[in-house]
Amino acid sequence: MKKITQFLFAMAVLLCSAVATSQSTVTGTIVDGELNSPLPGANIVEKGTTNGASSSFEGTFTLQTNASSGQLVISYVGYSTITVKFNGDQDLGEIKLMPDNTLDEIVIVGGGVIDLAEDRKTPVAVSTIKAKEIQEKAGNWDLPEVLKSTPSVQNIKAGGFGDGQMFLRGFDQTNTAFLLNGQPINGMEDGKMYWSNWSGVMDVANAIQVQRGLGASKLAISSVGGTVNIVTKTIDQKEGGFLQQMLGNDFFTKTTAYYSTGVNQKGWSFASLLGYWQGDGYVDDTDGQGQTYFFSVGYTPNDHHTFNFLLTGAPQWHAVAGSGDIQSFLDNGRKYNSWTFDGVDSPNTLSSGKYPGGRNIYHKPVANLSWDFTINDKSSLSTVLYGSMGRGSFAQSIGSVDYARGSNNNHNWYGLVSNYNNQLTENLNFNVGADIRLYNGIHFRDVREFITVDSVQANSAYNNNQDYYLTEAGGINPWEVFFKPNTDHLQRFGYDYEEQINYGGIFGQLEYANDSFSAFFQGAFSNQSHVRTEYLFTSTPGEGEKSDKVNNLGFNVKGGLAYELSDAHRVFFNTGYYSRQPFHDTLYQNNRTGNALLQPEAENEEITGFEAGYQFHGGRAISANLNAYHTTWDNVTKYRNNGENGDDYISYQTMGVKQVHYGIELEVMTRPLDNLTLNGFLSLGEWQFKDNANQRTFDNDGNQIGGDEEIVIDGFSVGGAAQVTGGINGSYMICPRFSVDAAWNWYNDMFSVGALDEAPLSMPSYNTMDAGLSYKVMVGSDNKSLQFRFNLDNLFDEVYLESVSGNLGASSNPDENYKGINTGNTGRFGYGRTWNFSVRFNF
Repeated sequence: MKKITQFLFAMAVLLCSAVATSQSTVTGTIVDGELNSPLPGANIVEKGTTNGASSSFEGTFTLQTNASSGQLVISYVGYSTITVKFNGDQDLGEIKLMPDNTLDEIVIVGGGVIDLAEDRKTPVAVSTIKAKEIQEKAGNWDLPEVLKSTPSVQNIKAGGFGDGQMFLRGFDQTNTAFLLNGQPINGMEDGKMYWSNWSGVMDVANAIQVQRGLGASKLAISSVGGTVNIVTKTIDQKEGGFLQQMLGNDFFTKTTAYYSTGVNQKGWSFASLLGYWQGDGYVDDTDGQGQTYFFSVGYTPNDHHTFNFLLTGAPQWHAVAGSGDIQSFLDNGRKYNSWTFDGVDSPNTLSSGKYPGGRNIYHKPVANLSWDFTINDKSSLSTVLYGSMGRGSFAQSIGSVDYARGSNNNHNWYGLVSNYNNQLTENLNFNVGADIRLYNGIHFRDVREFITVDSVQANSAYNNNQDYYLTEAGGINPWEVFFKPNTDHLQRFGYDYEEQINYGGIFGQLEYANDSFSAFFQGAFSNQSHVRTEYLFTSTPGEGEKSDKVNNLGFNVKGGLAYELSDAHRVFFNTGYYSRQPFHDTLYQNNRTGNALLQPEAENEEITGFEAGYQFHGGRAISANLNAYHTTWDNVTKYRNNGENGDDYISYQTMGVKQVHYGIELEVMTRPLDNLTLNGFLSLGEWQFKDNANQRTFDNDGNQIGGDEEIVIDGFSVGGAAQVTGGINGSYMICPRFSVDAAWNWYNDMFSVGALDEAPLSMPSYNTMDAGLSYKVMVGSDNKSLQFRFNLDNLFDEVYLESVSGNLGASSNPDENYKGINTGNTGRFGYGRTWNFSVRFNF
């Protein structure tokens, strides 16, 4: 027995010795490869395990490994990930990580059609916001709010959830192209963007790139001010996900969950996201509610092919904020809603609650199938097939709360974008592709909800004096609206028409680049056709009558060159010309004349752009971009109406409008201390109307009232956005994984919008300060973490006029003016102090 005990003891000693010798202690210091300064909070993981550590404020780390030798994977946000070997107890010394300011770390499927600026050697004026900043700064805002600290961008919140507007170099959203993974998402009829339809974009965005001016896109898209590329999650290389809970002002709450399997050994990957939000809204009676869903499946069978299917949507409803005169806001406060009424007999009260002015309801699922085909070392083909089905309505109570009338804007949209790339020689690259879009818009009024009645008699004035009754209700919930659309033309009234807009284009690009010089030439040609089908103003309501097809040809050409003076200095020059087809809504009379075309028809718009730039890259310590631009938007037709007033329906067609926008933009990025980043920008613009225009007035039957009228607009300033903007933003790391950041933005030289033929008003300038705190706690030893984020926007509660609509000059009575603006004008004040707080568990 004694011998057995001795034997077991000896074996235990040997086993412990073996275990001890299989462990190692590895130390080192993580530093910036350019500045040779420490990187606190870097992640160090033993490859093939969940064993990990983080670097200290001095960049040092100590990791107890479970093997005598192996590899460490070292990563840090904004830097390239590296793998280093260790052998036993070892001090690895300084480990240098190189800054990675590109999008290389993001897996992009269908990248050949996304048109990121980094895909081309010849540069453009561009700013890129990555996932980390989007996650921290987005909070409970829409996408434009995240972009406001970039040159020549301004965001107008506008009141309700998702009702914001973005301006780029003075051009509104109809003249800025928005792309989602290469798919155009501006409205085909009018170019508009409704952020309430895209409330889930911030949850799934990997990066957002703003290309100002001519941009790098090869498509013949509706871009005058620039292009915004939204790149979403598709395939994640590693398994992981997150759970996040957010709270905000005015009882805002949002819950989000995301999980990705990563790519398995057979090349498959799956990812999904679900989210839910609700809140009362900053403005009185602008509550809303919505969900977000996202599903992606990827398959990489071999090195030549990658496939990805993506489905995402954000069904939502929100009450809207009415406009009002400035004096009403001064009397009632910034949260005032002019469409707020008290009592159950309010004409703006739906049965499910108070929704002043009405409820916006929409559900727009988007699906796309991407295929990346690497043909050989020199050539590749990238194709995206996409589709969306928008279903939604603006529901508003009519009469003494009799029923909720719905103004419906539905659509079916399908498209294909394909691009073939060939590296012809070491210095010469060639692209060619196609862009096809098929769009069916469906517009009508119906009953969304019966409140105090069971049926509604359609007004005979709207259907050739043939009365009929509406007995079906379409609902005021976005899921109900989507799955139970009203397809019965005899259950519609007011207006009922469809449009078919088909677009086909081809594009190509040739670029030459060597070590110091690059040049490119781009061209695109397209045809856009329009057919309008009227269902209400016909001899027999419900039976459609089609218009003649209208075809418009368009094209664009762009070219540019760049020269690298040294490793730190580069200059470039780009120029381009667009012949852009008019929007559908400027071709047809939007009144009771059915399919009648406006005469004369709107012609193609002419857009000419010039831009020059200088780029300085002094490493991580400092870099700067200086851009100058000149854009002429000419031969524009604007069509507007004064709405319905009894039997009167007055509309205006203004032709030959010309705007000239020019300016300079400076952007500086610095890191004066190891734990401090400090950035700033300044944009100086001059945006004016040039020459006079010709205007026609039409009655409700489409007949011109009076003759053509020349309206004097030459020299008027373009309103809507600040022509001079600036900002400073920075981040300071107090200790590893704990940082504070702030952003100050200044807006000056602003003007009102209103009737074209009246001079705009000069608005007072304003500035805002936003601040935030981030703290990250590591949970366990496998890179799980808890992230805490707090945002406080408009820190000093600045009171400012965000927008003014009107041309009423200042009153001689000072009490009737606010900072020089007549309080009788329609306006809106910006939000006061707001906040949001989130907790996110990463796994």
